[in-house]
Amino acid sequence: MSYTVNCSILLTELPLLERPAAAKAAGFDAVEFWWPFPASTPGADEIAAFEKAITDAGVQLTGLNFNAGDMPGGDRGLVSWPARSQEFRDNLDVVAGIGGRLGCKGFNALYGNRVADSTPEEQDAIAVENLVLAAEAVAPIGGTVLVEPVSGAEQYPLKTAADALAVIEKVKARGVTNIKLLADFFHLAVNGDDVAAVIENHAADFGHIQIADAPGRGEPGSGELPISEWIETSRNLGYTGVVGLEYKAPADTAFDWAAAGATSK
Repeated sequence: MSYTVNCSILLTELPLLERPAAAKAAGFDAVEFWWPFPASTPGADEIAAFEKAITDAGVQLTGLNFNAGDMPGGDRGLVSWPARSQEFRDNLDVVAGIGGRLGCKGFNALYGNRVADSTPEEQDAIAVENLVLAAEAVAPIGGTVLVEPVSGAEQYPLKTAADALAVIEKVKARGVTNIKLLADFFHLAVNGDDVAAVIENHAADFGHIQIADAPGRGEPGSGELPISEWIETSRNLGYTGVVGLEYKAPADTAFDWAAAGATSK
């Protein structure tokens, strides 16, 4: 199992709960999701329906975001947002419960944008507290919290691998170790990071890799990034996890690039 399909950005022509089965039909055995509910604490029926869609499809859930707020509206996480910190904390046991029942180990905690009613110092301090709590929440199920640099959001402060790694080190200094970098090659490249150097220095310690080509955030081969080379180098340097497909493409052609390597999906 090499790839995992991000069903929050791909297969969006279908209702969300039909996407795991569509990913399976396309030849993939694993899926990942952004937070699939409108609130941090969805009802038991909503959670059960989500879990059933994955188990009925016969795919493995490899990644799940903590609630990141209104993503279409511009939110990029609650971790460092003081006014919504309790929402993030209320979400922790829900995420850990889903992860435990479905065998998911990777949990992306989007840091959050800078906000006008708090200072960066206040936001960074509460972020460390919340990331410690998140790591402690998923530790009993063998989970790892992921911290991701993001592009396209001016007020999001983690834009390079170094930015995210600095936060990770602050959290580790608090005594937790199950927190790692989510290396999204698209975001890093668009933000001007030296992706090859990041891979050279940190591949063995990546918590997860996600891919999309640039420009355009399309499928591999639609842009100019040496994605295959970066993946191969990462694996040669010790990365053993799946690679998240987090790009935009029509459902009917989304996986044409991978057709020749269907057995490695």
